[in-house]
Amino acid sequence: MFSSTNLSLSLLILALLLSFSAAGKSSKSAPTKIGQGYRLIAAEETPDGGLVGHLQVKQKNNVYGPDIPNLQLFVKHETEDRLRVHITDAEKQRWEVPYNLLPRESPPALKQAIGRARKIPITTVAASEYSGSKLIFSFTADPFGFAVKRKSDGQVLFNSSSDESDPFGELVFKDQYLEISTKLPKDASLYGLGENTQPHGIKLYPNDPYTLYTTDISAINLNADLYGSHPVYMDLRNVNGQAYAHAVLLLNSNGMDVFYRGTSLTYKVIGGVFDFYFFAGSTPLGVVDQYTSFIGRPAPMPYWALGFHQCRWGYHNLSVVEEVVESYKKAQIPLDVIWNDDDHTDGKKDFTLNPTNYPRPKLLAFLEKIHSIGMKYIVINDPGISINSSYGVYQRGIANDVFIKYEGEPYIAQVWPGAVHFPDFLNPKTVSWWGDEIRRFHELAPIDGIWIDMNEASNFCSGKCRIPKGKQCPSGTGPGWICCLDCKNITKTRWDDPPYKINASGLQAPVGFKTIATSAVHYDGVLEYDAHSLYGFSEAVATHKGLLALEGKRPFILTRSTYVGSGKYSAHWTGDNKGTWEDLKYSISTMLNFGIFGVPMVGADICGFYPGPTEELCNRWIELGAFYPFSRDHANYYSPRQELYQWDSVAQSARNALGMRYKLLPYLYTLNYEAHVTGAPIARPLFFSFSTYTECYGLSTQFLLGSGLLISPVLEQGKTEVKALFPPGSWYSLFDMTQIIVSKGGKYVTLDAPLHVVNVHLYQNTIIPMQQGGLISKEARKTPFSLVVTFPAGESEGKAKGNLFLDEDELPEMKLGNGKSTYVDFYATVSEGNVKVWSEVQEGKFALDNAWIVEKVTVLGLDGNGAASAIEIGGMPVTSVAGVEVTSSEQVHVDDDKDGGGNIKSVMVQVGGLSLPVGKNFVLSWKMGLKN
Repeated sequence: MFSSTNLSLSLLILALLLSFSAAGKSSKSAPTKIGQGYRLIAAEETPDGGLVGHLQVKQKNNVYGPDIPNLQLFVKHETEDRLRVHITDAEKQRWEVPYNLLPRESPPALKQAIGRARKIPITTVAASEYSGSKLIFSFTADPFGFAVKRKSDGQVLFNSSSDESDPFGELVFKDQYLEISTKLPKDASLYGLGENTQPHGIKLYPNDPYTLYTTDISAINLNADLYGSHPVYMDLRNVNGQAYAHAVLLLNSNGMDVFYRGTSLTYKVIGGVFDFYFFAGSTPLGVVDQYTSFIGRPAPMPYWALGFHQCRWGYHNLSVVEEVVESYKKAQIPLDVIWNDDDHTDGKKDFTLNPTNYPRPKLLAFLEKIHSIGMKYIVINDPGISINSSYGVYQRGIANDVFIKYEGEPYIAQVWPGAVHFPDFLNPKTVSWWGDEIRRFHELAPIDGIWIDMNEASNFCSGKCRIPKGKQCPSGTGPGWICCLDCKNITKTRWDDPPYKINASGLQAPVGFKTIATSAVHYDGVLEYDAHSLYGFSEAVATHKGLLALEGKRPFILTRSTYVGSGKYSAHWTGDNKGTWEDLKYSISTMLNFGIFGVPMVGADICGFYPGPTEELCNRWIELGAFYPFSRDHANYYSPRQELYQWDSVAQSARNALGMRYKLLPYLYTLNYEAHVTGAPIARPLFFSFSTYTECYGLSTQFLLGSGLLISPVLEQGKTEVKALFPPGSWYSLFDMTQIIVSKGGKYVTLDAPLHVVNVHLYQNTIIPMQQGGLISKEARKTPFSLVVTFPAGESEGKAKGNLFLDEDELPEMKLGNGKSTYVDFYATVSEGNVKVWSEVQEGKFALDNAWIVEKVTVLGLDGNGAASAIEIGGMPVTSVAGVEVTSSEQVHVDDDKDGGGNIKSVMVQVGGLSLPVGKNFVLSWKMGLKN
């Protein structure tokens, strides 16, 4: 939805912020070094193998408030590749991310007696070590500092000690200001610390601001805190030609600035505790595996969710929605899911239907029609509940006492329906009430998923508000995002006006600006000040629970605001972007970052949310967006219509790009399974597969789907070619498999890219399963399979592998062993002209019950220019099998032979007319003719 972040509101924010000029010192003018840190005065081992220490402040000061005098240090190697370092007030409990929201081990109770167990000698000279399987924790006592080192190679991953020459100081721990830093090698490449729109690409850029605080400002704002908070970064280093990756998570939900200076990184946090988790790696995939094993594996997605989605704010009535669906069908453009923004609601109230524009009988008839062919329907739901005594959702909310409070009364804010209260999703009663409201609405309209928006939480007003008497609010005329409540600014508590000002919105906006007042109270006395960035996450957890209880189906949730662990419950889109070439490019970096964050189902609004794209831009955007993991066209109420059929040229590009996506659905669904099992991103930076090739460390204009499918889109106006980087190896065009690029040491190649063409290349040593495509995933899924096998071009010896996961895609769990799934490993070898392709099947019954077959096998990069002969299936000659056809074609080198690749001769062999059951092991083999 078009939130409170359009251009006119951005100007309003800027004007309002001028009134806060006295709100405190700028973070940039803050003292570089505060105090002398802490000293470690005692330490002991815990019975479970951890380490507990007692820290004492060295010299108190009052910069940003008084120091907390005594801290408890807890260190534990939780797994062989994960180390936790937890620092908190030794005297009293402080706010932490709730352990029931993000399950993890609890640290020892406070005031644990020192001296009952074996003490570790404390020395002010030498560092002491606490070693695990893969990581070593070392510390110095006075001033206290710690380092984390990888055992296998001795690399220091984190070092908090400060030297006089460092631009950062020692550990600082106050009630509302925590600071800690680490040294970094100057050649380390860092990724993460989001959500933000990074104009310099996926690599963190020294001296750019990285502020983490969930905020409703649109994605068009660069280098600003956006909808999500992910205080984690991946560090990739190349040491003597070897690549090493690790990750660092600071599990803290309070607002924070992170200053990356190139050789150091400093956290400045306005509350909570230091709760660090270090993930040893040492590959990028290994890091994400370790990270998601801790925060929660990505949610399994239903098969249809990987199809194409169409949405718009401004489908004024049901007939428009019906027309959109029919127009996609008429244009022969694939479409799986049709969405409604708030147009379907009664007065923009949650869980309602507009009786005039979306009458229930007609909507039910429409849903029955689209459900019968496999299409799905999703609607939006904002968290703000309209204050309306005749509104059942509100009545039940008040009766169940589910709303966030301010001074003992439900907090009043304004969003689209006018005055609202915000549900408190940290309250167990709220979770139950929310699930019941989902159930009630599903009985009203059998939706297939829920889109939760505005959940940063967004508020059109600031401060303490009341509903005005004697005037309508909103008035019904003019922009709906203008505050019409009677409000007064709140600065009376230290939560509303903290001593340190994070760089909120890139403008140091007050932390309660256009959101819930930070002194508002959640369940069990929790302050909004602490829990703010968890709001969207906690709503996603409640929504997931509610959907799961409906029919036992796999939930689909799209959320705007995210936090650490959100990927376990929901998909994400990148919010309000613009229809510009710059935004097209930025979308790649944001998408790739969310894969690292454990939210692999991600995409941007295709063609831009507002103010409307050019025809050329929309062509190029669908060519990119067809390969986002989450692929949806979405537009603003005030923008011209931009469905893909609105221009003949865009329709042609859509048929081409989405046509390929729908052929690749089995591959994408298998990547979805891998993400759920191992955390592996669906869309990945190239360095995930080519970690020793430093040229790709900052590459933000191309990406991989899985380990070896390279997408190289056009991102600039007027271009009909694209300069693409090809890491070392052989690459085959998926649209024309006779075309090949051989890159010996890695190189850039200029590729033809006319308006309707997107370049997609498949790497050597790979097998991907494909189907024939279609206009709806349900139908595409019934078509025969083909396998594409790639070897290094012209090599006499080669190996390739791939896999395929199939299941009953609406079961809650995505796993083997339930009788409703099949997993297949595919293998291929070539050796001295003998080609062999085979499968190894686990639990084949499900695939056999669905009668899936492999109809064609295409092998690329074979040595020789003769024909395939002596073809056998399971050791039996195929001469006795009717309908089998074998063709071979010489492959063409696209590049200009600068590194000698053009001297390599290779052929493509296709064996068609097969009928190999996917659910049974098969072996296909042949011999290649000799070269001339």
